[in-house]
Amino acid sequence: MRNDTDEYKGTRGLYTPEERVRRDSSVWTLVQGILAPLQFLVFLVSLGLVMRYLMTGTGETAAVISIVVKTLFLYTIMVTGAIWEKVVFGKYLFAPAFFWEDVVSMGVIALHTLYLAALWFGWGTPVQQMGIALAGYAIYVVNAAQFILKLRAARLQSAQDTSLGAMA
Repeated sequence: MRNDTDEYKGTRGLYTPEERVRRDSSVWTLVQGILAPLQFLVFLVSLGLVMRYLMTGTGETAAVISIVVKTLFLYTIMVTGAIWEKVVFGKYLFAPAFFWEDVVSMGVIALHTLYLAALWFGWGTPVQQMGIALAGYAIYVVNAAQFILKLRAARLQSAQDTSLGAMA
């Protein structure tokens, strides 16, 4: 059973019942659910193209295009995710439930944006530019893992809440 002081004791679940209702009724939840696996697929393709270029020296254009497409997906999921966070938690970013995911996301965004700037302004060699992209990709993997763990926690909380509701 949950009471109003749980939040202040540090035992608050991922979502309050009101937040869960907002999450479940928001179109932005569906948007995130579609964009996240698409972005991961784009990431895998891009990673393959970048690695191919770095190992063989061929396919630079395809690798560059793939990084730009991955970055556009990233920007899209960040904007729609911020909207989702506002709808569910009342804040565009850094809601307590997703604070660290948002912090790491900012690092991912910064590295992807740095890559675009390096590409646009011609900073560094193509290999150095792709090194920036790969750094962004590495942090993206960490960020994706954070969100997968958070999704798992939400499912566990939902199952726990359902079982507690059945007992009441």
